[in-house]
Amino acid sequence: QVQLVESGGGLVQAGGSLRLSCAASGRSFRNYAMGWFRQAPGKQRELVAQITGGGSTNYADSVKGRFTISRDNAKNTVYLQMNSLKPEDTAVYYCAVEWGYIGVFTDRVDYWGQGTQVTVSS
Repeated sequence: QVQLVESGGGLVQAGGSLRLSCAASGRSFRNYAMGWFRQAPGKQRELVAQITGGGSTNYADSVKGRFTISRDNAKNTVYLQMNSLKPEDTAVYYCAVEWGYIGVFTDRVDYWGQGTQVTVSS
């Protein structure tokens, strides 16, 4: 019954911004880390950002200073504000939820969103 529904993807020019949302339902995720992976064509899925239940954040080096992750536990929702977008940010972005924190092993993720396409034109 757990469902993660993503929204906010789309096409944007380099330097522009997008805000991704992931709304979870079925249970509370206060004790879970919530985050975002992305996967570009021909590449491995990589962790972009996460925020733990305690509010600690972590970002991939490639997005530090440009992306901001936040969560609203009352709404069971995690957000990813993406600024100064670059063509190399183009990928399918997946919301992910994992107990405790999101580690390097994607098979440990408890729940996945369906993915939303982000395309950044040059």
